[in-house]
Amino acid sequence: MLTVQLDQVKPGDRLTQNVNTELGGVLFHKGTIITMRELEILRAFLVQQVVIGHREGVNEQAAASKPSIEETRSVSGSEVFNQEYNKMVQLLKPLFSQYTIGQALPIYDIRNQLETLLQVSTSYNVLTYLPGGFKEEDYLYHNSVLTALTSYLLAQWSGLSRKDWLPVALSGLLHDIGNVKVDKAILHKPTALTATETQEMRQHTLYGYHLLKPVAAVNEGVKLAVMQHHERLDGSGYPLGLKGEQIHAYAKIVAVADIYHAMTLQRIYRKSESPYLVLEQIQKESFGKLDPVLVQTFIEKTTQFNNGTMVRLSNGAAGEIIFTDRNDLTRPWVKTAERVINLTLERQLFIEQIIG
Repeated sequence: MLTVQLDQVKPGDRLTQNVNTELGGVLFHKGTIITMRELEILRAFLVQQVVIGHREGVNEQAAASKPSIEETRSVSGSEVFNQEYNKMVQLLKPLFSQYTIGQALPIYDIRNQLETLLQVSTSYNVLTYLPGGFKEEDYLYHNSVLTALTSYLLAQWSGLSRKDWLPVALSGLLHDIGNVKVDKAILHKPTALTATETQEMRQHTLYGYHLLKPVAAVNEGVKLAVMQHHERLDGSGYPLGLKGEQIHAYAKIVAVADIYHAMTLQRIYRKSESPYLVLEQIQKESFGKLDPVLVQTFIEKTTQFNNGTMVRLSNGAAGEIIFTDRNDLTRPWVKTAERVINLTLERQLFIEQIIG
């Protein structure tokens, strides 16, 4: 190992120690091979020196540029995940569009496909995943599947017991099942709802609960989450105005996931919003309404490994996330063609779109 001044570092050098920022965040991990991009970022962060190993040869650099076995598997895993995701969506379509009260709910088919999807979901990234061939009229199905996937992750991140992970995911998948009884004209109305229509829409939580109530294969926690996912800690939610600990733990998780996907998916009456902007809004506007620990955990985990992600800013500039400040997780540093923009300081800007 060799400690060298930054002006002596050459492309091809390999870091043998992490490079940390002054705030304690990891800028580059041990093992990173230095390119001109890394050098520019190191200069932007005023790093004085780094610890490197021996100089890398041309062959080693070429080998480093080839996709690893793990990367190849990841691509394959993504394809499998997309296939199972689409199967889940197709299974929900007739359920939401053709199901009638009294008809047997295909709960075992739904559960089995959900388990299969979760088993191949390691490539799922909450902030960056976009369903292929998404259509606005299919919003309800995609919101249900995405809420299931995100609820499953949040159940793990929040320390819930393993036995609860699948029920939480099922809660997310079925949270809007009560919409089968809501007038389709209201569900797909492209303009604002009237007070009467809003009241009818809110009944979907009770409709869903009563639909699932006689289904023995669905546990009570899932049924309560379906009824309570619009309840809020301060009692301002519906249908019962429950507060705090009156709300089931599953419902608190589904609430966070549902709000996120409801805002980031394109809808007939509203455009999709930036994932980073939605995280900010959830953090600011959920005070007293959503579980604060769940919200913080959700933001921390979803923004944790996004260095290298390509984004477009609200001023139209494209760039790469190079650093995330742990004290302001929704406002990372973005390197554009012209400069490094610290969104923590330049608060008039925000990440408008994730592009790669």
